[in-house]
Amino acid sequence: MLADSPAFSGFSVDDTAAAQAFYSDTLGLDVEEQDGMLTLHLAGARDTLVYPKGDQHQPASFTVLNFPVPDIETAVDTLAGRGVSFERYEGTPMATDATGIFRGGGPLIAWFTDPAGNVLSVIQQ
Repeated sequence: MLADSPAFSGFSVDDTAAAQAFYSDTLGLDVEEQDGMLTLHLAGARDTLVYPKGDQHQPASFTVLNFPVPDIETAVDTLAGRGVSFERYEGTPMATDATGIFRGGGPLIAWFTDPAGNVLSVIQQ
């Protein structure tokens, strides 16, 4: 029954206007607003729902979106130039360098948050 259903994922934010500006203007994504909710139209026809929870919102404790990129240094520099701050995890197994890139094994990855505190990443392909 559900095998042919076009499933999608979603996550909450505390301020949809701030989220829309971030995802559209800062990240350059195609964002649609309808009925107070946002749809992120991601590459590969993967829509993601962003819905308001106001003061009931709790940021996800995991990475909600990963954006594969061919060159992580360029992606980090470009996003930083647009005002994105990358997370620094010092003194942990996930320690990042000064630019926020994890280079401790596995793919190169850098984490950042949206205005609601949800964790996103760029990850080198």
